[in-house]
Amino acid sequence: MSIYKFLFTVILAFLVVGCSDLEEDPRSQLTPDERDLNLESVETTIAGAYGHLDARAFMSRALGLVLMLRSDMVDIGNPSTNADRIEHDQFSVSATNPLILNISNPERSFWPRMFQIVRAANETLQEVALVGEQAPGVTEEIQARARFIRAFSYYHLVRLFGDIPYLDEFITTAEASEAPRTDVETVYQNIIADLEFAKEWLPDSRANRTLPGKAAASAYLASVYLTRGQYQQAYDEATDVINNASRYNLALEPDYRNIFHAVNTDNSLEPIFIIDFVGTNINDESRDYLAAFTGFFGQATYYASGGWSVMVPSQAVFDDWDDGDYRKSVNFDPEAMDNNGNLLQFTQFSSLDGRNANRPHISKYTAMAGDLPLANTSGRDSHSNYQLMRYAEVLLIAAEAAIEIGRTGEADEFINMIRERARNGNGIDEPSAVPADISGATVADVLEERRLELAFEQKRWYDIVRRRMGDDVFGANGFETEFQGTRNFDPSRDYLLPIPPFEITNNPNMTQNPGY
Repeated sequence: MSIYKFLFTVILAFLVVGCSDLEEDPRSQLTPDERDLNLESVETTIAGAYGHLDARAFMSRALGLVLMLRSDMVDIGNPSTNADRIEHDQFSVSATNPLILNISNPERSFWPRMFQIVRAANETLQEVALVGEQAPGVTEEIQARARFIRAFSYYHLVRLFGDIPYLDEFITTAEASEAPRTDVETVYQNIIADLEFAKEWLPDSRANRTLPGKAAASAYLASVYLTRGQYQQAYDEATDVINNASRYNLALEPDYRNIFHAVNTDNSLEPIFIIDFVGTNINDESRDYLAAFTGFFGQATYYASGGWSVMVPSQAVFDDWDDGDYRKSVNFDPEAMDNNGNLLQFTQFSSLDGRNANRPHISKYTAMAGDLPLANTSGRDSHSNYQLMRYAEVLLIAAEAAIEIGRTGEADEFINMIRERARNGNGIDEPSAVPADISGATVADVLEERRLELAFEQKRWYDIVRRRMGDDVFGANGFETEFQGTRNFDPSRDYLLPIPPFEITNNPNMTQNPGY
């Protein structure tokens, strides 16, 4: 197992509140030029950057909750869950929302955590510069890993907050506390430069896909260009991955379910960049919280205790999905086993516990967590893999970009590769007729295919933002009409999150986003 999975006791020792405190006081912490450095110590620093990815503040919990609940695919199930979650579901987010920045427990919020990734990446780059030419070709690869993860963190930050402080070197506390907000365009230029460097120096493929290879850098470049509306560049990068799939050791997994199976996914060629949980609880970190948030109280379908019924799709999301689509059965639990071995339909889930929503629950994470014996509650100490980027998404990026540049025939081919996989199901049962091949695909068709293929993988909110679909998907024809009156989506405000007031107070050059 990689050192990247076992660094939280070190990471937490260095965790600070926000970007204005991005570096510790040098009187109590040695800076890179004050330490005896070698390649081993540099590896420890860059491992610290990647070690933040399976933190509870990132996709597993804080950021994961925000991305899922702000989409039109997931709603609150348990109405008594924490108010900070309900705020995102209902678009009533306060500037002090603790999922963004929790002053009392900053390690539990994603604003400081993502700047900690940046800090560790910048520290790595400074250390590599000080190590010098000890190992030509090796230090470039370390720099590539550092620049990739820095770009990855900023790509989240810029989409969530817009203009943000862009810090590309290891700086003092005083300098960080005066850093102005950098405009979106400049941030993206820097992200692209980092990913271009990473693509040049990373290896073609890795057995351990918690680390990026060339395909990861190219796939994220394609995603960045798609977000920016630079469709030719998005097409070029995505098709570069597709045309070199054999070289990069990539392919669609024949059985969609295996991508979300804690054991089988390790042998799949589809993942490009992942978070790999290892069933270890270190100070409540490195835990698969999505299993708990998407599971429900009192069920024993996968393990002895259930989840918390927090993130539950609206009934319309389930009903709208064609029953013949194999992906529906992988994504949903419309029935469950109780602790007495009784099978219950979703309309009876509240009989297990009044906090359960009587709607089909997401099974992608609970089933994956249940694939291995778990000595914990709610599936949290699992060996699950979260798919941050996988080959199917690259096909869909290529399809969307192809349509935008007038290559619709190619877009059809890319989409139909994914649909054929879905029709084939598990490869044992009789193939389905659903979803049928498409011809003359539109951008709307690609967005719908992304909604289904990447369901509950924390992609949908970013699609809503980049295509400015909020008024439509949260309107009268959206999936959340059963909650109409509780949603307060405001397109002049809600495509961005608030800058934490703590940062504005401590940094005279920091300003707030509109509407907060």
